[in-house]
Amino acid sequence: MLHLRLITPSEKTDDVIRLIGNTVGTTHLVVLPGTARNPVGDVVLCDVAREAGDELLTGLQELGLDRTGSIAVENIDLSLSRRADKAEAEAPGEGADAVLWEHLTDATHEESTLSVTYLMFITLATMIAACGVVLDNAVLIVGAMAVGPEFGPLAGICTAIVQRAPRLAVRSLIALLAGFAVAMAVTAGFSLFMDAVGLFTKEQLEADRPNTGFIYAPDWFSFVVAVLAGAAGTLSLTSAKSGALVGVAISVTTVPAAANAAVALSYGDTEQTWGSTEQLLLNLLGIVLAGTLTLLTQKWLWAKQRGRVGAG
Repeated sequence: MLHLRLITPSEKTDDVIRLIGNTVGTTHLVVLPGTARNPVGDVVLCDVAREAGDELLTGLQELGLDRTGSIAVENIDLSLSRRADKAEAEAPGEGADAVLWEHLTDATHEESTLSVTYLMFITLATMIAACGVVLDNAVLIVGAMAVGPEFGPLAGICTAIVQRAPRLAVRSLIALLAGFAVAMAVTAGFSLFMDAVGLFTKEQLEADRPNTGFIYAPDWFSFVVAVLAGAAGTLSLTSAKSGALVGVAISVTTVPAAANAAVALSYGDTEQTWGSTEQLLLNLLGIVLAGTLTLLTQKWLWAKQRGRVGAG
């Protein structure tokens, strides 16, 4: 269930109440006339089944409530109510299959914004991965994958394509490209420093690396895994199962490939630099392709399901 807190101008309150009443899957309607002060208006509270949430949010936006009032949405972790159970049973489809497009757009907007924190995370992840590739340490590689925040901009690009949101696409692309550029540049400098103090050597990088050699040797499995991870990551975002994102993060070779390319570049090893770059691009392409197709499929399936319910 979702809980909605609405601030509505008094002249629109009746329309809002009517919309909520006509939306299957809503319950626990509360109206507090004249209690809002900024902006001035009425406060309307209600609960709605997740699978009916997108329809209600769209209707509220069509009433202009996002411009003249306020729409706040939060998840309800526990609701002990027969009315809530009845509302969920009446709502079409399953809550786990429903996509709240406004929530997804807002979430990816936040995760795909170029910020100091984002740059720090992706840079630190790349530096950790650099230690992993030189030491041929798989544990460090997995740790770097988990720290890397690059799935946010990738999800933002997928959402922007499906929702036709050019601003989100540009913001996500800038965060992705600038993030990797800064991370790789800093990591190249870090590699030179580590070499100067005797902790990194070119011989370590070019030695047999049974645990991390795959990073600069892309193949079809790299693309297949990226596609599967992209689909899983997108599903975890749309179904609010964020725990699955950790598994997605440690499935794709984005940050390690960027780190290997940066270290190899600092040593003038063009073969590993190009191989790692190909690995990076292959993974990014696979994730974006799979994420976009997953969102399009979800949108089509949900529209088809709602169409059957409406026809019935």
